[in-house]
Amino acid sequence: MNSALRQGALPDLLGYRLRLAQQAAFRDFAASVQGLSPGRVGLLILIDANPGVTQSRLAEAVRRDRSTMVGVVDQLEGKRLVERRQGDDRRTNGLWLTRAGRALLARALRRIAQHERRIASRLSAAERHRLLQLLGKISG
Repeated sequence: MNSALRQGALPDLLGYRLRLAQQAAFRDFAASVQGLSPGRVGLLILIDANPGVTQSRLAEAVRRDRSTMVGVVDQLEGKRLVERRQGDDRRTNGLWLTRAGRALLARALRRIAQHERRIASRLSAAERHRLLQLLGKISG
């Protein structure tokens, strides 16, 4: 008895295939980088690459609501991974990684490199490169 469901139109839907790929990637990420979500790691990477970035610019970069970003940064600051410092115009705060934030990010990036190799293991280097290009076209 074959219990597999017929897929109908699902295999031809980009959104469906993207969601399945995202779920597989997130499962592997969670097993690889315990304690940090992909979104939080992305924020740490952006702050590390842009020391002093404002919460507003960070929210814009990750396409998140500014009010949501305040809570996320509060959590990162509460874990002593990020610190706020007064900005140039005294009305804004810049964000910097703390020493603990930089150390955590370095450990996470080593695990992420292994995770990336695993999830792309069925792709050639050229296919991986092309997939990144195509996903960039979709995400704008």
